[in-house]
Amino acid sequence: MEGSNYVSSDLREILSHYMLHLHYSESFGRIHKVYTNQGVYCLKTIPPEKSMDFVKYLQRIYQRGYYRAVPVYVTADGRYGVLHKNKLYYLMPWLTNDESGERNEKHRQMFRELARIHSLTVKDIEVDKQDREIHYEKTTDEWKRQQSFVEEYIEKCEQKWYMSPFELLFCSYYYDISQAITFALRKFEEWYEKTKDEETVRSVIIHGKFSLQHFLLDERGSGYFVNFENSKQLPQHFDLLPFFVKYCNTYPIRCDECVDWLYYYYKFFAMRDEEMLLFISYLAYPSIIFQTIEMYHTEKYERKTEAQYVMELQKNYWQLKNIEYFVMKIEEIEAQKKAAKEAAEQSEQS
Repeated sequence: MEGSNYVSSDLREILSHYMLHLHYSESFGRIHKVYTNQGVYCLKTIPPEKSMDFVKYLQRIYQRGYYRAVPVYVTADGRYGVLHKNKLYYLMPWLTNDESGERNEKHRQMFRELARIHSLTVKDIEVDKQDREIHYEKTTDEWKRQQSFVEEYIEKCEQKWYMSPFELLFCSYYYDISQAITFALRKFEEWYEKTKDEETVRSVIIHGKFSLQHFLLDERGSGYFVNFENSKQLPQHFDLLPFFVKYCNTYPIRCDECVDWLYYYYKFFAMRDEEMLLFISYLAYPSIIFQTIEMYHTEKYERKTEAQYVMELQKNYWQLKNIEYFVMKIEEIEAQKKAAKEAAEQSEQS
């Protein structure tokens, strides 16, 4: 175990590739805070199989002119990491992550920096029309299969003389679940109709683990992203969607800050209409609720008790309603923007 006065021979050997002498270190999971003769650094491990993409996309971000990623130092012989005992180690400066100031402002700053990465790395990639059609059909078939399962399940529940607490709760939530599935399917169909003849799709370099945990502030209040280990060239919703789904996974809230952050991001890198349709359809679809219902139906008490299932379903429902509020606010704003645009066009013609 590495403590404040413990010096690891492994860390000594790794840091020697950077011409650094280790005094002592502290460990935080895969991160080592190393105190050296040249100051304090962050030494992190990464699975070797991820290293090629990690270096490739980090270099691309730098080449496109984005410098708000925590820099990765090269070794004395020019490598981006050190392979040691089947792990790759890479070295960065240690940021104190100043948490003073408003949390909402840090979120806005984080979304602005994400938009900068996306805008600097955007490019169109070719997509086969048949591949898009296959994706549409597979997704639609799966969502409709899940929709049918939910419809059949409520019929079974309602036929019982005595429902379990889980079944009773599910029946009280059924209408909202059904509405969410129908809405998501409609938006997904609108997306396909709008894009089925297009031969390209817009992609960006995504962060891959976009969260406040991976956005650090230095002592001057400047924000920097860390952990680009899952970066890929993909559509922008691959960053946005997981963040908002996770953020809405809480007690019932009116997530106005989500709307603020999303449209603050749009100031710097807006979604196209078809991208918005796809984002909303994925966001609105209640996949987590289906997973809970199916697990209860097929496994019953193999993993969880009745009380645990009830609590999980309730949390899923809270998340659904939080997302519903978020999505309806987006729909309202987009409708207003569309109406204003149409009014402006009619005014120009008259």
